[in-house]
Order: sequence, then structure tokens, then C-alpha cells
Amino acid sequence: MHANPQDVTISPGVHAIFMVYGLNKSEYADNAVKNLCGEFAAIVRSMRKRYPDSNPSAVFGFGAKAWDRLFPDEPRPKELETFQEIKGAKHTAVSTEGDLFFHVRAQNMDVAYELAAIISSKLDGAVYHIDEVHGFRYFDGRTIIGFVDGTENPENDDAVSFGVIGDEDEYFRGGSYAFVQKYLHDMKAWNELALIEQEKVIGRRRYTDEELGEDIKPANAHNAVTNIADENGNELKIIRANMPFANPSKGEFGTYFIGYASTFSTTKRMLENMFKGEPEGNYDRLLDFSKPVTGTLFFVPSWELLEKLAE
Repeated sequence: MHANPQDVTISPGVHAIFMVYGLNKSEYADNAVKNLCGEFAAIVRSMRKRYPDSNPSAVFGFGAKAWDRLFPDEPRPKELETFQEIKGAKHTAVSTEGDLFFHVRAQNMDVAYELAAIISSKLDGAVYHIDEVHGFRYFDGRTIIGFVDGTENPENDDAVSFGVIGDEDEYFRGGSYAFVQKYLHDMKAWNELALIEQEKVIGRRRYTDEELGEDIKPANAHNAVTNIADENGNELKIIRANMPFANPSKGEFGTYFIGYASTFSTTKRMLENMFKGEPEGNYDRLLDFSKPVTGTLFFVPSWELLEKLAE
């Protein structure tokens, strides 16, 4: 079976809609989801033909419980599990529910909305709402807290290598593990920090995006604790498709973190470094200003496997 990955290695885009659903307990719900598995690729292709300049795309993923329920005769991806919270001495990576996940992207918000609305209509009566976030590109790809995001993302062949399952798990080749968290930022506390202190939290210069020198970068800087390697010293990466979001009238400002990876163990190690620290206690200083309020793991099958699951 060919294994073409869904759109997990493309750029974060200009507009994004993230939707997390729970699955209702009914045969109708199961059938509706399986029908969407068979139609999903055609829906995305149709939107691309209608609005080629907006470059719409969508990703469809499944939580562990939904996978077991919907596809009992299929093997389970070996690292697909219900995410267990990671509790550090001060901060916790919470675990929240989620059966189905959709990541919709487009250059124009009306096109992103249209695609999200079509997906939602196909699942009417089969699912219940858990979370929805509308992300947007902020200036030159910055987060709400002002720093460029995704600087260390792998590119080209490396993006496929780090973001997409290969021959090591033949049946699920072309798939990807998607871990999502919604972070809310304490902008008042953040803005009270002097610029140099903000840069030490992130590990980069705010305006030039240059990495701080090792002589001044703290061990608990964000880009220090998330920099991990394998036993041979080779750096391990994930594909971040993070997007900022905001509701200014509510005083709500955040980042929707999404990490696509060929193995969830890489993302999990980064999270453990962030929340527990390595050595323990050296947690990510950014967590003093950014609180995760969700945390869910999904598996994104290849286009071919997604169509097979409809059967």
C-alpha cells in the first residue's frame, strides 16, 4: 500500500482552525466517522480546486479510545495512547479528552471556515464539541509574546523523516502522531519583564531571532530544555505548526501548540524536560507565564490508510 502523508509537513499558514470532538455512543456516530474517512480526501481536493490561491488543507486524526472503538479489527499504532499528565514540581502538562481532531489551514479565513463547516456538517449528530481555536499568523510568524515560532523546524527530507512514520512501522507508514496543547499566556506578567529577561526565557533575541550565546543563555531557557538528542548525540526534532490566538475583550491570549512527529516518544521527552526538567527541577521558565489548559494525543493516518478505514 502506498503511504502518502496527510498535510503534516507544510507551513503553519496564515489562518488555522483547530477542532477537537468527542464521539457520541451510537452506531450512527461510528458510521458517520467512517463515511468521513472515505470522503475526506475528496473534500480537501474539492476545496483546493475551488480556491487554489488560498491553498486550503486539512488533517484528520484519532484519539486512542476512538481508534479502538471505531477500528477494532485494525492494529493500533504502537505509540498511540491516552496521554497521561506530566506533573512537575511547579507545573503540569494536563491530559484532556478528545476522540477526533481536525487541523484546517488556508490563506484566507473564509476558506478555512468553509472547509471546517463542511467537516462539521458531515459529523452532525455524531460528535460533541470539546474545543475549537481559531489561529492567525502574527506579523512574521511570531507568537503573541513576540518571538518567532518554529525556528528549529526541520525542512524538506528532514521534515518527512522527523514528522512522518517510515519503514520502521510498515503498516502505519505515512502516518504521524499529533500532540496538541492550548496555552494561555499571562501577558501582564510577561510584559513586566525587561526585554533581556524575556530573551533569556526564550533563549533567542526578540527582534533578530538569533539564538543567545551559551555564556548568557540560561539552562532553563525554552529552546534549551526542548533541545534533545538520541543516544548517539543526533538531534531529535518535531514539526511545530503552532498558531497564536486571542480574544482581547476577554483578556485571553494564547498559543495553540501542535507537534507532528514520527514517534510520540520524541514529543514526550520534550514535555518531560519542560515540565519536570533535566536534571529534575530545571523546568522550562516559559511555563511561569504560559499555562497549558489542554493536552491530547492523536494519530493521523496516511491518506491511503484513512480511505481503507472507511471500509
